[in-house]
Amino acid sequence: MQPTPPRRTAVVTGGSRGIGAATASALASRGHDVLLTYATRSDAATAVVRVCQQYGVKASARQVDLRELDEVERLFDEVDATFGRLDVLVNNAGLLPPVSRVEGLTADRVVQTLTVNAAAPALCAAAAVSRMSTSSGGRGGVIVNVSSRAAELGAAGEFVDYAMSKAAMDILTVGLSKEVAGEGIRVVGIRPGLIDTDMNAAQPGRVERLISTVPLGRPGTAAEVAEAIGWLASDAAGYITGVTLDISGGR
Repeated sequence: MQPTPPRRTAVVTGGSRGIGAATASALASRGHDVLLTYATRSDAATAVVRVCQQYGVKASARQVDLRELDEVERLFDEVDATFGRLDVLVNNAGLLPPVSRVEGLTADRVVQTLTVNAAAPALCAAAAVSRMSTSSGGRGGVIVNVSSRAAELGAAGEFVDYAMSKAAMDILTVGLSKEVAGEGIRVVGIRPGLIDTDMNAAQPGRVERLISTVPLGRPGTAAEVAEAIGWLASDAAGYITGVTLDISGGR
């Protein structure tokens, strides 16, 4: 009888709500052990952990402030200590600032947005590669970068700095995929469009205002995005790397 292979381990940043919470659950349903991070909502993170555990996998949550980049290596040290392996990283955590024209931007806002949405994912990817790469004794793996349609649409009059940060994620996907393709690692991305999540709900009226711009005529759901992430992270998508998939209802 062949020994049962160990379960894969996934890290989902920003996993306490919205797309991150749905992704953690979707990966757990596929048999992945899950470590999710959260910024402030420990109760919500605990609830997601319980959902994941219902699938019979190991799951835990860790508070991480991605504005503090030193937190990244400590996060992955915990992955090593708790799970002993890393197979999937979902770079999902993000900061959506208040609506502002470019002329109203401040230095603190721009630095925070780019730190959380671009610098932290890059460092998370670096930590993941050091553990996944077959050239350093790893077993390979998948990195999924959660971008946004704003990266291509620009978010004019709303948050161009956010769009900039997500465009950086797209470049990370392209460049890193070429660096590590020969080391057993795939790097892919998704660009959610208008999705019905708490993040969009924090901008009152935004979904209603933009729904007419979506050809499918409705906002997407976090579960729909999570299903795409689950597939991209699976062996079924084994010949896909270096691309970012729009999940936007045609917008």
